[in-house]
Amino acid sequence: MTIASKLPATGTTIFTRMSALAAQFGALNLSQGFPDFPPDQRLLQRAADAVLHGNNQYAPMAGLPALQEAIAQVVSRHYGRILSAAQEVTVTSGASEAIFDAIAALVHPGDEVILFDPAYDLYEPAVLLAGGRCKRLTLHAPDFRPDWQAFAALLSPKTRLVLINSPHNPTGACWQPADLDALWQAIAPLDTLVLSDEVYEFIHFGEQALSVNSHPALRERSLVVSSFGKSFHLTGWKLGYAIAPPALTAELRKVHQYVTFCTTHPLQTAIAGHLEALPEETFALADFYRAKRDRLRQALAGSRFRLLPCQGTYFQLLDYSAISDEDDLAFCERLVKEVGVAAIPISVFYETPPAGQRLIRLCFAKEDATLLEAARRLCQL
Repeated sequence: MTIASKLPATGTTIFTRMSALAAQFGALNLSQGFPDFPPDQRLLQRAADAVLHGNNQYAPMAGLPALQEAIAQVVSRHYGRILSAAQEVTVTSGASEAIFDAIAALVHPGDEVILFDPAYDLYEPAVLLAGGRCKRLTLHAPDFRPDWQAFAALLSPKTRLVLINSPHNPTGACWQPADLDALWQAIAPLDTLVLSDEVYEFIHFGEQALSVNSHPALRERSLVVSSFGKSFHLTGWKLGYAIAPPALTAELRKVHQYVTFCTTHPLQTAIAGHLEALPEETFALADFYRAKRDRLRQALAGSRFRLLPCQGTYFQLLDYSAISDEDDLAFCERLVKEVGVAAIPISVFYETPPAGQRLIRLCFAKEDATLLEAARRLCQL
């Protein structure tokens, strides 16, 4: 049987590969972005109670009304944006589903989508499946800030969508208000939309989180995606949401209803109750992860790695140029086998990685003991 693949260049993701390699060699897994510590027991109890008390049939397609309203309140508290929960908030089975739904709904064959490299590996396959074409703007170490003149040169009448991500995976860079202004000024004359991946929105280490939600002009032409899996240390729950003006929300839901129809009812119930009972939880997340970032950075201070700035997310980039001339994939494979630490090579996030770049990514959403032991091993290189 011959199968004509729609994604001939796509294989198993680097995250799956490195986690499998870590398991095979018993390495500390700082590669895949998931916590190894337990979530809030009160939230788990709410989920258990929801399962046991009848919340086990289909939820409403767009999301449980109580959760939609709770999300609207989160956005209001953080960014001052007032939403219609029923018309502008859609609950999805993870942020990945929301991103895929948005691209499938908005990108037509022949449309162009601008990505900022390094870019999360979900983006391009979704664009290709929709018949679109990616145009990439490379961000450069150490700060990974956009070059807005180079961005403007990529724009054309075919630019349907710009996909942005801040705080940025894998670099930990965060956009500034001037970046949102520059983006808006560039696309305002065009019929171009924005998809803003903000799954790490509350894990920022500056004075205030920055979101498209806080930009009055840009948000009227944008879909903003976020994730409770990241915010509440529950990546396995796959619970995300999308925020957009009613016309964009309507198009998103046309796809969502045929991809998952709805998201797990008892988990929606649990998150809604948790947000209502503990509205301050999202404000505490930045300090929690700042402490973990600083602990890892301090433990690696005596190593031969050069630590790049980390302004947000729970990822730290390390430059290993002083240790090896290997490419980053070979270096990461050797780390697992010989050092017992699993990391992610950054080159996989690029279409064309910068020549001579030697960067790996560590996840610090781990127990302190895990971070300290991983640093001890890495300091031996």
